[in-house]
Amino acid sequence: MAEGDPEDFAAALNAAGIDGWINAMGLRLIRATGDEVEGELDIRPQHRQAYGVVHGGVHAGIVETLASIGAALHALPEGRSVVGLENHTSFLRAVRSGRLRATARPLDRGRRTQVWEASVHDEEGRLCATGRVRLLVLEPDAVLAGQRPGAPG
Repeated sequence: MAEGDPEDFAAALNAAGIDGWINAMGLRLIRATGDEVEGELDIRPQHRQAYGVVHGGVHAGIVETLASIGAALHALPEGRSVVGLENHTSFLRAVRSGRLRATARPLDRGRRTQVWEASVHDEEGRLCATGRVRLLVLEPDAVLAGQRPGAPG
């Protein structure tokens, strides 16, 4: 896809200043489509665990976030939303500093569920973590924790 492609929502999502985990961690989207989502994160002190390496939860959070964004972009044209059901993340290489870059792509996009796979690499391009996320596709009138997904509150 060319830069500025109308199907790439990365710039719009970054500009929206999404509240929550993505903002707190400083994860930036590079590309966001229903077929592929890329993001990067500059490692800061809050990303490290007691041994000084990036916490596994950060890797798992990146994997789930990118998969969720891609799955949502695929489901939104039909008025649907998605929520995560499972996240299986494997940690392959410890990282202490620098920038992480991750990519998520769909493995299966069914009517009721989607499965996405993601990889996280360090600045040298070495694989640091991989993960697979299964997401439930919600109907437009679904209620989640007492309200409709995307509703303010």
